[in-house]
Amino acid sequence: MTDTIRDAVKAFVIENFLFGDTTQALDDVDSFIETGIIDSTGVLELVAFIEDHYGITVADADIVPANLDSLARITDFISLKTASLVAA
Repeated sequence: MTDTIRDAVKAFVIENFLFGDTTQALDDVDSFIETGIIDSTGVLELVAFIEDHYGITVADADIVPANLDSLARITDFISLKTASLVAA
């Protein structure tokens, strides 16, 4: 499932922030902020995508680089959030 999440988020990032440019390397651990891929407005777009696509609520306290600054971090964050929905 994590591969599916990562692939969906990566496709969203490429389409919306790299404007479809697949030539730019986008490794799982690359910081979106440090590489300039996503700015503060982009983070809000990313959060809206996550909430819509995965049916989860991202609390203000969750909008931190530890959760949203790379494909790997986002994948882990979504996996934890969706797992807690299943367990509830």
